[in-house]
Amino acid sequence: MVRTAYEHLKKWKARKTRRPLILRGPRQVGKTWLLREFGEKEYECSVYIDFENNRQMSSLFSDPSSVEQIITGLELYAGHKIDPAATLLIFDEIQSVPQALTCLKLFGRDAPQYHVLCGSSELDVALHNGVPFPAEWVEVFDLHPLSFFEFLLAIGKEEYVTMLRERRYDLTPNYRQDYIRFLKYYCFVGGMPEAVEAFTENRDFPAAREAQRRILANYEQGFSKYAPIETLPRIRMLWNSIPLQLNRENRKFVFGLMKEGARAREFEPSLAWLTGSGLVRDIHRAAVPESPLEASEDARAFKLFLPDVGLLSCLMGLRQDMLLNDNAVFQAYHGALVEQYVLQQLDSLNQLVVCYWGAPRGTAEVEFLVDNCMDAIPVEVAVEQNLQSKKLKVFREKFQPKQSIRTSLADYRREPGLLNLPLWAIETL
Repeated sequence: MVRTAYEHLKKWKARKTRRPLILRGPRQVGKTWLLREFGEKEYECSVYIDFENNRQMSSLFSDPSSVEQIITGLELYAGHKIDPAATLLIFDEIQSVPQALTCLKLFGRDAPQYHVLCGSSELDVALHNGVPFPAEWVEVFDLHPLSFFEFLLAIGKEEYVTMLRERRYDLTPNYRQDYIRFLKYYCFVGGMPEAVEAFTENRDFPAAREAQRRILANYEQGFSKYAPIETLPRIRMLWNSIPLQLNRENRKFVFGLMKEGARAREFEPSLAWLTGSGLVRDIHRAAVPESPLEASEDARAFKLFLPDVGLLSCLMGLRQDMLLNDNAVFQAYHGALVEQYVLQQLDSLNQLVVCYWGAPRGTAEVEFLVDNCMDAIPVEVAVEQNLQSKKLKVFREKFQPKQSIRTSLADYRREPGLLNLPLWAIETL
């Protein structure tokens, strides 16, 4: 598979001021494959170490005095010398040995000649539990499920990606029905590598669905394996509630839908574990739609999504035959799959702060606000080609943003202060 994150790793390798890089993302999103693939193709040699349940690594990193001491131990572990100019060191699931996270400072500060790539499924959970983290000496990059463009590349439709990346909006209307068809496929299959691989063999939708069920089962089994035992019941309640919460016109998370009288405070540790593991994506309401959005995030008002639209379609029970019915996929579950899809593509661009805006009394809402470090740009998600929606109109009249975006199944069009961007072209933002 072609992953755009590969190019980011190549740029990282070429830097003179290189620091250890942690590839962060939920389990089964393809971190290990990407790390090993990069080591195999870009280096003469790579040393791969899985830190999970690894007593030797726990001992080696327990109290090292220098990088040289660590390297000596790694050479004994690997069975050969480590040439810093030609060897990639891969520390997978590094959060499993908290001392190793701390020791990354030694590599970043004292030994930048070594190339160190790490994988982590629960980095934020470890940090939430008080693990010291040398943030100034480490780079973190998020790996998400395959984006729509990466999905098109995986199924052999490179020319469709090229048209969009080159902004050939004079040509794309001729292929509009193709883009819509592929977008339906993506809403069903999603971007988890195992599901995409199962699908690409023979356009096999049942095989993709079976792969998604395995992934979801592994996630749920992981609750018992990785989460604190006292949080388990509430983790399961939150997880099982997500399809119900999203299958509503107002997708703001309501604790009372899980059980009568439920309060946010009792669920905070469980929610922090799910978001810290990357299994749930939360976006908060921005009280003031201005950059920086973090300054006005309302912790009490948020929506919860999954990391992948295919996993959500599996949990919601999207039927394969719905792919044949015009725009039924986009209309299903009050447009939840479309909103999940758009968020997933925004996240795939990396480093964007994403919130949503809602009027205090719920009289109007814009699905997303994107912070580009200068402005908070509203992004309205219009199911089908409903270009007369009042949601964005209310926001524009109230806040006068310099730029607004509406994404729908309509073709590309620019108006003063408003960009109409097709759903299949979100990654061109």
